[in-house]
Amino acid sequence: MLSQGRIHSMDTCGTVDGPGIRFVLFMQGCALQCAYCHNPDTWNTDGGRPMSVEQVLAEIEPYVPYYVRSGGGLTVTGGEPTLQAPFVARLFAECKRRWGLHTALDSSGFCDPRHAEELLDATDLVLLDLKLMDRQRHIELTGQPNDRILAFARRLAERETPVWIRRVLVPGITDDAADLSELGRFIERLGNVRKLELLPYHRMGVYKWAELGRAYPLDGVRAADEKDAERAAAIVEAARRRECGRCGQGCPCRI
Repeated sequence: MLSQGRIHSMDTCGTVDGPGIRFVLFMQGCALQCAYCHNPDTWNTDGGRPMSVEQVLAEIEPYVPYYVRSGGGLTVTGGEPTLQAPFVARLFAECKRRWGLHTALDSSGFCDPRHAEELLDATDLVLLDLKLMDRQRHIELTGQPNDRILAFARRLAERETPVWIRRVLVPGITDDAADLSELGRFIERLGNVRKLELLPYHRMGVYKWAELGRAYPLDGVRAADEKDAERAAAIVEAARRRECGRCGQGCPCRI
């Protein structure tokens, strides 16, 4: 088991990465290179700073009462936290043993499930980013196929691990009706999805690409808005209703 992890940064008052108020730990390293990534400085696996589990726990401890009272806990994100699965597993287990904290894993799912079983044993919720269902377009967007990601999602369903599905809506890239419909059908077949978050694409991380000397791939693509999210939600939900087959509009077996 890894004695140290490579940490990019941390946030002591996260409110959007799981229920309640949360300590959000950003791990260093990612195997994907998403064209819209707002943290490209997390990609390098040699970056960040090494920290032990005890050092991270010491950062969390002063805020534990706030997390407990709010129904919050710890979210580990990145980068891609499953690249350091043994470290995160130990951190989650200690947070649960010491304080009973809720644990959430924010992941792209680009991970062989066999390498993450110990981590998933200590995980209460997975925030899973399904960027695109189409394999070739996923390669074009991220540099990697989505086979491993979809297999990871199916393994979470087998384990009955609660999941929030996330999709960043990039106009003209991740918001077309065919892919959103396939996303809805896939979600309905899983059976363990508790929430769907359609996140409008923003450009707040563009400056980081410039700082790293990288050309921003989506230069000229507009930011998405709530109307884009409403349209996408309607497409996904319509596909879910058709896939369900047990009921119609407003059915109790859907989210």
